[in-house]
This record gives sequence, C-alpha cells and structure tokens, in this order.
Amino acid sequence: MTANELLMYPAYIDGKDVDHPEGRYVHTVTARAVLEDTFGALALKRDLDAGLVDPRSAGPDVAGGCAVADEAMARQAVEAAARAAPEWARVPLRDRVALGVRIGERLRERRDDLVDLLVAEGQPRALAGPTLDEYWRADFSPETLDWCAGQMEFTRHTENRLATVRRAPDGVVCVNPPQNASTPNALFGVTALLAGNAVVVRAPRGVPLATTHTLREVVVPVLEEAGAPPGVLNVLCGPPMTDLWLTSPCVDDIVYVGGSAKGLEFERAAVTAGKKPILELAGNDCCVVWRDADLDGAVASITENFRQSGQICNIPNQVVAHPAIADELLERLTDAAAKTKPGYPDDPETVLTPVLMAETHFADIADALDKGARLLHGGRRLEVDGALSDTGLFVEPAVLRVDGLRVARETRAVREETFSPLVPVVVPEPGDDGTMLDEVLRFVGENAYGLRNSFWARDERVVRKIAGEVTNCGVVNVNDSHSAFRPFLPTHGGTGLTGGAFGEANYLMLRTTHLQGVNIVTGGS
Repeated sequence: MTANELLMYPAYIDGKDVDHPEGRYVHTVTARAVLEDTFGALALKRDLDAGLVDPRSAGPDVAGGCAVADEAMARQAVEAAARAAPEWARVPLRDRVALGVRIGERLRERRDDLVDLLVAEGQPRALAGPTLDEYWRADFSPETLDWCAGQMEFTRHTENRLATVRRAPDGVVCVNPPQNASTPNALFGVTALLAGNAVVVRAPRGVPLATTHTLREVVVPVLEEAGAPPGVLNVLCGPPMTDLWLTSPCVDDIVYVGGSAKGLEFERAAVTAGKKPILELAGNDCCVVWRDADLDGAVASITENFRQSGQICNIPNQVVAHPAIADELLERLTDAAAKTKPGYPDDPETVLTPVLMAETHFADIADALDKGARLLHGGRRLEVDGALSDTGLFVEPAVLRVDGLRVARETRAVREETFSPLVPVVVPEPGDDGTMLDEVLRFVGENAYGLRNSFWARDERVVRKIAGEVTNCGVVNVNDSHSAFRPFLPTHGGTGLTGGAFGEANYLMLRTTHLQGVNIVTGGS
C-alpha cells in the first residue's frame, strides 16, 4: 500500500469478488478528518455512501471503501462455506497448522500497512502496532498452534483394537467481530480455519476497511497458495447477519462478540436454533495489588485501563489495593491519569480516543460519589487538544477511591463493566493479612464477569494461594501486564457474563470442534 492509495474492496465470496447489485459501498473517512471537522467529515461520508461523490476525487481524507452485502450475498457466503468445508476438513492437520504459521509471518510482513489502516479508523498508533504484534505471537505462534494441534487427537492400541478420541471440525463458523476491536477479533476468528472449518467473517459497517484489508491481503493469499478450496473463507461487510445465520442450515457455529445482555439473549436463540454459540462478551476485570507488590509494574498494568479510553474488554476495570500501599498507589495513578492526554490517532503519544458513552461514564462517577467514594482525578470532558470543554468528545481518565469491600459491592463502577477510562480503587479495612487475603479473593470470586484477573504480589505463599483459588476467569496473570497476550496462553474467553453458560478460556481452534470417539477392531471380533 502506498501513501494516499485508495483501497476499494468488493465482498469476497466463494473465492471471487462480488459487488452489491446496485454498487453500494461504505467508505472510511479518516479519524483525523472527523476530529478536525466532525460535521464536514460526516457529510462527506454520507455523500460518498450515497454515491454522490466519487471517492477517487475526494482527497486524502478518504482511505477507501467496502462493498455492502445484501441478504442474497450473505446467503451465498454461508452456502459457499458449506460446500468448501468437507474438502477443507480432509486437509491434514499438520498442513493447516503450517498455514497458521504462515499467516503469522505474513502479518509481520504487512504490519506497517495494517497499522496505517487501523490508525485511519481511529485506533491510536501507539496501540495499533503492539496489538497486532501480540496477536500474531499469541494466536499464530508455533507455541500456541502446536499446543492446540496436540489436543486434536489421542490414539490407544490394545491388542486388535484401535481406539481414537479426536476433535472433529464443526463445519461452518460465522464470526461477528465488534466495532471497537474488529480486526484483531476477525484474525482470532479465522483461527477456526486451522481446525478444518470454513469461515464467514462479517466486517462491521462502521470500521470495515482494516478488517477487510487484513483478511484479503494477508489470509486469502496464504489460503490460495495452499490450494484451499474456494469458499473456505468468505469476507463481507453489511448489516448484522445473526438472524440469517441462526436460520441457515449451512451454519454450525456463531462467534458473537458484544455486550453481555444482548449476547446472552443471542446464546438462548442460538441454542434454540441448534447452533453452537461462542460468546466473547463484556469484561469487568479486577487487579489486586498486595502490600509487597512491585508498584511500578502494577501502575503500568492498571493504566492499561486508559487505552482507547477504556473501550476494550481485556483491561483492568477495578483495583483492590492493600491498605499498606493504597495511598502511594493512588498518588501514582492520579499522576499517571493527569499525564494521559487525548489527541489525533496518528500522534504516537496519543492513548485516549473519543468516548461513545460519556454520559454513562459521568453517571458511574456520580453513583460512586453518592455511595461515599472520593474522586481523585477526572470527571470532565476534553477537546482533542486537551482543553476543557462541555461538548468535547474525550473525557479525562478518572481515579476513584472506594473504602471497604462492602461499599464496593454496591458501587456500579465496581460491580459492572464501565467501558470508559475509569479506575475505582477499592481499599479494604485494615486487619490481619491472612483474613484480608481470604476476603479479597472471595470478593474477586464474586465478580459476575470472568475475562481476566491480575495480581501483584511477591510473597510466594500469596502467589500460590492466588493460583490455586482464582478460577472464575479465562486468564489469571501474576506480576505481568493485565491485558497483554502471551504465546500459548489464551487471548479470549471467560466465565459468567463474559462467556455465557459454556464460557471458558477460548482457543477457537478447539471451541469450533467437537469430541468424537472412533473404535476399530481388526482381524475379526
């Protein structure tokens, strides 16, 4: 991709480019243009999408566009996937795993192009590159893929009997990535290919370009080089397609990423329709900082909450601080929050992004204050240059002190996912450390959500107790970044309101398969 190159993508169905019958496209106007002139940029996008402006003459504020898929195209995609799935499932597992490694290599080769598009769609440059780096290391690294492959088949020989327990691919997997992290979740979705499934990815209309570009320029060429059958991967942009997927006889699994309330409704509908729901819903992660913690590391981990203004799921949403270090920790967090500024996404120093639910952010703060919390920083709107404003699209990162676990349980900013740059720090009542640790671990275990939990402690007895007792989440991190993805460990999945009734740590290569036993007796009965 060259500077100012306009990227226009038809849908990719059954190995072919397919346009909307009326030539309809949705266009990406850069986030910088929107922040510089919101009304002008939105008017330009409206005219582009309506076909009133030729995108080739619209200038550098337009990054590209994606064809809109209608219902007929969506049906063609799942039908193509159903035709391709049986042939693809017969490809040896080792060859599919090698393909996954090549996808990771291609992601590294195309990294800079992909980062530029993520920035154009609004992700800060400081986050876009590291996020891509972590995804290929975690989901497409040999360590992860070899471990997943090792779970796919176990064989035992006894005299004249060959007994096998294997994981067979489910068939057709449809993936519904979210607006706030579409490209990473689409990449996660295509790991279902490695299990022998065919995949359909719907790029969201609001931010389709980076997702479509990544799949078309990274994943599709690797599949074509491997001789994969047409239809094994289908990529299209359009309105929500879950209703069609639920009723289609071609679809086996649906990966749903979104809020907990709608996600759990979808889970019930999927089970009723005979589809396997794989849910990636909200997170309300907790970070516990014990009396002997490395505070430098803990602060760096907690302030991951400010990334994209808290509008991603795998960040610390609440903190429990041992009373012995609470004051120092809060002072450091307050200082870090004051130094965190908004800006244009192409500025390498920018961390904050516009907050879509700002009124909820302020309501969460007000609720906490009503229950006795103290606001140490934040609570105001900002313009892109950091100036205070009643109408700014950004908000200051907020730090709250909440005294007592009982009060914390009643405080909405602690009890629910906030999806904004808001860190409530809960300080338990001083007392015996052993009793306090039991109470803190009980508090963590009562969380209705279950994505990630992290802990900062040096005492080996405390660490062993944490590792042995904290089970209500997909990942437990001790003395490491809360949100980072590491090779071999899962990037997604969790329990409770995060993963639904079937929630657990999510390796999609495994979750989109089912266990099967095969018993063969040779030489007669």
